[in-house]
Amino acid sequence: MPDIRTVLIANRGEIALRIVRACKLLGLRTVGVYSEADAGLAHLRLVDHAICIGPAAATHSYLDGERILRAATLTGADAIHPGYGFLSENPDFAEAVERAGLILIGPASSVMRLMGDKISARRAMKANGVPCLPGSDAALPLDPDEIRTICDTIGYPLIVKAAGGGGGRGMRVVMKADELLDAVESARKEAGFAFGNADVYVERFLREPRHVEIQILADAHGNAVWLGARDCSVQRRHQKLIEEAPPPGIPEYRISDLGLACADAAARIGYTGAGTFEFLYEDGNFNFIEMNTRLQVEHPVTEMTSGVDIVREQIMIATGAPLSFTQAVVRTNGHALECRINAEDPESFAPAPGTIKKWRAPGGPGVRVDTHIYDGYAIPPHYDSLIAKLIVHGSDRNDAIRRMSTALEELQIDGVPTTASRQVRLLDDPDFRAGIFTVHTLDRRRTGKLS
Repeated sequence: MPDIRTVLIANRGEIALRIVRACKLLGLRTVGVYSEADAGLAHLRLVDHAICIGPAAATHSYLDGERILRAATLTGADAIHPGYGFLSENPDFAEAVERAGLILIGPASSVMRLMGDKISARRAMKANGVPCLPGSDAALPLDPDEIRTICDTIGYPLIVKAAGGGGGRGMRVVMKADELLDAVESARKEAGFAFGNADVYVERFLREPRHVEIQILADAHGNAVWLGARDCSVQRRHQKLIEEAPPPGIPEYRISDLGLACADAAARIGYTGAGTFEFLYEDGNFNFIEMNTRLQVEHPVTEMTSGVDIVREQIMIATGAPLSFTQAVVRTNGHALECRINAEDPESFAPAPGTIKKWRAPGGPGVRVDTHIYDGYAIPPHYDSLIAKLIVHGSDRNDAIRRMSTALEELQIDGVPTTASRQVRLLDDPDFRAGIFTVHTLDRRRTGKLS
């Protein structure tokens, strides 16, 4: 069994603080890395050792695997927790960690590579009984006539997607055949620039889908469980604003069947750690789109409804320990909501870095705040605009919505605009209240067209 004594946290912000807390509960030493722009981050006051890994630009600090590995060597770290974003789903970094004789708190590089390529992930999921959208099971060829033949067989509308990316980049919606070739070429160029991989594939485009996720945990002994489902349909430009668990209006038995299929698939591909299967749900059907081979930003809503400390379990699995519980004891209790509080203009969603003049967190029963900010904190312009996550738990969905509305009213962040005021309005939106908000709803309202 691997011996972990010191964990290097290869991340920043609220997720770094979350990981530090989990490590402390397990009695592990911690190392915090930081860029020159991040010397004042809150978690650095709690770690056993802090080390600067480079300038503000992420490419020369948090995205530089060699610098992170050198920091691990210098500080005597046994394991690296990548959090989310940055290098968390980079199979080359995972492989470098393995070659260095260190433990990555996450899946093996080979499994990360399998599921990180969306084409191979589709094939693996179809082979293991997970429902997928109609689409191509290989990268689109270069020949225009072959592309047309493939797409005519699948049927329109379609969406062209980058094989190796995410976050909305390398994606193009194709409503009719005469738009196809231009969309494919445009997606290829963007994918090649953004991800270093110009391969694209196509899937049937769903007009009004919801975004549903299944959270799993799997150990190295062949055990895998699912912890519940989340609805993450409130999005703008493929970036989530509000998440909740469980998804409203979907029969429990349908979710259970899907969850068991995902856990089984995870075990079959040799997955270890925390992972998330993502689906589009429309007309009563679930359609696999990708697997996130890391901790999700929205993991707290599942922690609130399942009572499982997902980060602690992640770390224990990395030591070689079996899961500390079985599927039979997993229960979904009540309802949870998460609002991502971003330093952004609430109308345009343009990033708005600046200095926090006053910060007051809400409280009360069932309220959790994950954040790294404080009075006087200067939000750097170099990274993601997420500054806090506000999570609530209620006895049912209506109770959770009331708690979130109250918490948002109590929240005070002076000095920068945030998305909180927009989220207050979204909680009162009739479509949200009815549980029928789709992934396209917000963008269509803002721009009059699909993103």
